[in-house]
This record gives sequence, C-alpha cells and structure tokens, in this order.
Amino acid sequence: MITPSRTQGYGRLKQIVASPAGRAFLALTLVLLVGAIFNAGGAFFKPGTHRDALRQMSVYGILACGLTPVIISGGIDLAVGSLLALVAVVCAKLAIHWGYPGYLAVGTCLLAGAACGSLSGLITARLRVQPFIATLAMMVFARGLAKYASGGMKVSTAILGADGSYHYVEVPALFRAVDHRILGGNVSVVTLIFAVCIGLAWLLMSRHQCGRYIYAIGGNEEASRLSGVPVVGIKTLVYAFSGMCAAVAGVCQAAQEQQGDPEAGAGYELIAIAMVVIGGTSLMGGRGGIGLTFLGVLTIGYLDKILSINAVPEAGRLVLTGIIIVIAVLTQRRQRD
Repeated sequence: MITPSRTQGYGRLKQIVASPAGRAFLALTLVLLVGAIFNAGGAFFKPGTHRDALRQMSVYGILACGLTPVIISGGIDLAVGSLLALVAVVCAKLAIHWGYPGYLAVGTCLLAGAACGSLSGLITARLRVQPFIATLAMMVFARGLAKYASGGMKVSTAILGADGSYHYVEVPALFRAVDHRILGGNVSVVTLIFAVCIGLAWLLMSRHQCGRYIYAIGGNEEASRLSGVPVVGIKTLVYAFSGMCAAVAGVCQAAQEQQGDPEAGAGYELIAIAMVVIGGTSLMGGRGGIGLTFLGVLTIGYLDKILSINAVPEAGRLVLTGIIIVIAVLTQRRQRD
C-alpha cells in the first residue's frame, strides 16, 4: 500500500527531476558515480585528480560564462574559440616580445575581446544578421587575424633575431602569476579566475536590470522591443561580455602554454556551448542561468577527466560528449512539450 507521505515524496522527486537544476545536478551526480566506480586504481579519489580537473575545465568554463547570457538572449557565439587564439597571440606578443607590463597587456586584450564581441553584437542586432552567420564570420576573421599577427607561428620565448638566430627571454611575470598555484599547490589561479567570471556573470544576470532585459529578449524579442527594451544595446552588451570572457580565457591559455598559438581554441566553442546546454540553459533562449552553466561545466569537465584517467581515446570521448548533448537537447524539448 502506498501511503500519502510516500506519494508526496514521489511527487517532490518528480518535480526535482523535471526542473533544469534537478536534471543538471542528477547528470553531475551520475558522472561522479561513474568516476567512483571506474576510479582507475583509486586515482579518482586523489586530491590531485580533482585539482587538475578543475584547472583543465576552467578555460572552457570561462568561455561558457560568456556564452550563457548570449544563449539566454536567443543568440549564439561561434567566435569565442578563435577570439581565444587571437588574444593568446596578442598577449604573448605584448608580454614576451614587447615587454609590456601585465596590467597593460591584460587591459589591451580585454579591449580587443570586447571590441570583437561588440562588433558581432552590432551586426546581429543592428543589421539583423542571424547570430550563427555573424559569429561564424567573426570566427573566421579572428582566426585569420591571429595567424596574420603571429606570422603563422607560435609566439614563444624563442625570438628570431635579424641574423636568423634565436635568442630566449624569460617567461613574463604575468604568465607565471596566472599559471601559479596557491594554498599549498592545491588551487590553480586559473580556477580562481573562472570563479570570478562566474561571479561577474551572476551579477549581470541576477542583480542588474540588464539581466531581466536579457531574459525578456530571449523569451520574445519583438515584444521586448515594443515594450521599450533597448534590444540593440543589450544584445551588443552580451556579445561584448562574451568577447571579454574569451579574452580572459585567451590570457589564461597563453599563460598555461607559455606561448601564443594561433591554432589554439579550435573547437573550444562547441565544448563551451555543450556545457551551457547540458547545464539546462535553453538554446531557444529565455531560460537558464549561470548556476546551471556551472553544473554543466563540472559535468563535462569531470566526464572528460574520468575518461582520461581510464585511458579512453579522444575519439571515444568526443563521441560520448556528442551523445550527451543530443540527450540534453531532447530532454529540453520534451519539457517544453
């Protein structure tokens, strides 16, 4: 016999699973459970494994922080991976070759990222070009600019002289600071930067009027425009924020690799989008949040780490990630229906 209390318990459980946060948390729990079962001889339970997992997922997570408001507004940004490469090259040029102090190098990189993102937003909002097309064009443009600025070569501490010989310079203090670990080597600075980006995105989405506008535009752009919402300005803002997050990720990438690679970030935009979607943010716009994105980042990040410590080939990881994305999207559609 099913008691009323048990029936109420089933009802609460059903409500939790039906919510985006409940599904995202359940997915993360299942991934962690898989890690506990397939622990690679106890490697999953070592603190270093979790420290490295957080460090490895941080660059993707920073990109996902920027993509979250863009997707909630009903858009998409395919250019973040290429912007990461462009900023990595610019940062390496400024810090290594030209000897710029860290604050100037970072400031220049942030301005470059915001400018490219703003341009994508203006093309999308003002010229009414589809976000897919506008950001695809920016993706190609930024990648080409990165290769042009670097001469098609990695910008490293080995500098080619006029006589054809190389001389080496020290790794900039900026790179050493970003790639540093604190608290006894247990927390990476890149992870802290990721946490700061989460906080900034949360403030934008939850504690500012712009956040309400972003959700309104994603729900119904035309109705928002008729209601007096500055659609062009808000769309430009969210793409500028995405570009700035891509710039932060580019600085972190350059610091971790101690060089600026024009080929860096290839495919990163797809992984970051997957993190946002798996967290529960709707690709149709109007629903989601940075907390859900954080759960998605942890889910994909830990999944990749678990597969890595169990020596699963990269091809298998990509196939599994693709399957999970399809399942996540189908789940969202079922909930709408």
